[in-house]
Amino acid sequence: QVRLVESGGGLVHNGGSLRLSCAASGSIYNINTMGWYRQAPGKQRDLVAVITSGDSTNYADSVKGRFTISRDNAKNTVYLQMNNLKPEDTAVYYCEVVAAYRAYWGQGAQVTVSS
Repeated sequence: QVRLVESGGGLVHNGGSLRLSCAASGSIYNINTMGWYRQAPGKQRDLVAVITSGDSTNYADSVKGRFTISRDNAKNTVYLQMNNLKPEDTAVYYCEVVAAYRAYWGQGAQVTVSS
């Protein structure tokens, strides 16, 4: 059984920073892509950032230059460093891990940015 546990969400002021973590445990092997998505109330879930097993990264235009995705393969963990946060970044953030052609999702972490 695979489990993804997210941490690091919270409430920050406009311009603040947060770091999200997502640790995968259980019977998970050959992890390929790890990524972060977010979903604001009444909106669809959108890609924020993704990192491949070769450490190639891709970001949504809205977060380029402010967010940084990284991974620690020894810990099966993906991180999202979020700087200069804006109120429009407020959402539930979900991590996704793709391994052996299957996608696994975290439970979600609330990020709220006050103006």
